Amino acid sequence: MKKIYGVIGDPIEHSLSPIMHNAAFRQLGMECEYHAFRVTLENVASAILGAKALGFGGLNVTIPLKEMVLDVVDADPLAKKIGAVNTIDFKDGIIGYNTDGVGAKHALEKHGIDVADKRVLLLGSGGAARAIAFQLAKDGATLIIANRTVPRAAKLAQEVRSIGDAIGTGLDELAMLIKKVDILVNSTSVGMRPRMDETLVTADLMHPSLVVFDIVYNPIETRLLREAKKAGAPTVDGVDMLVHQGAESFKIWMGRDAPIDVMEAAVRCALKC
Repeated sequence: MKKIYGVIGDPIEHSLSPIMHNAAFRQLGMECEYHAFRVTLENVASAILGAKALGFGGLNVTIPLKEMVLDVVDADPLAKKIGAVNTIDFKDGIIGYNTDGVGAKHALEKHGIDVADKRVLLLGSGGAARAIAFQLAKDGATLIIANRTVPRAAKLAQEVRSIGDAIGTGLDELAMLIKKVDILVNSTSVGMRPRMDETLVTADLMHPSLVVFDIVYNPIETRLLREAKKAGAPTVDGVDMLVHQGAESFKIWMGRDAPIDVMEAAVRCALKC
């Protein structure tokens, strides 16, 4: 009998997690299947408890449920600090983790980028931003968190200062801030399909030594990344983070490394084909 895994969220039709994880299962000859399940906010507790009762191996969690599931799972310390869960494991109860931050870290490392002692401008203060902020601060980066709503950025920065160096600000000073940083990370949905012509930063604001990382993965090459290439700046796309956070979930569930190259190829094919 196949072990079932899945991702819950609302909406969920856009998720590439089933393509990514099923490619991994096939590559390793595992008797497992991964599916996407639309779950509304009011049904999240029932869905998680039902999955546990039905013998699921684990779940991923996407928007808008990442914060809600904290009331249902036994979250590990990092997920508690972040305030969001994106991975649930059922082996020893209902344990919640957050792999978004480490996924971002490994995406940068794949391109030879070490964030220690680097100045990072993080755009956004939502669930993904929180995970990235805590991870990069833990790894020694100095963070500037810029958000449309300044109090949200300030609040996140205050929380992050429990483990590292961070300040919060608005978006009106981006031109000045970008000149002072080594890495720019877009953790907002700006530039995501279907609004692919949008960007918060254009080439005229960038410098060639700036690393530009956009966690948006659909399209693979966002306008932000096109602007970065125009400025001669190195880029990291959102597929890298998607795959590496998924690989961390796989490792939590299976206790073994995931075939990352296979997972990445499946996602890139799905987006280009």
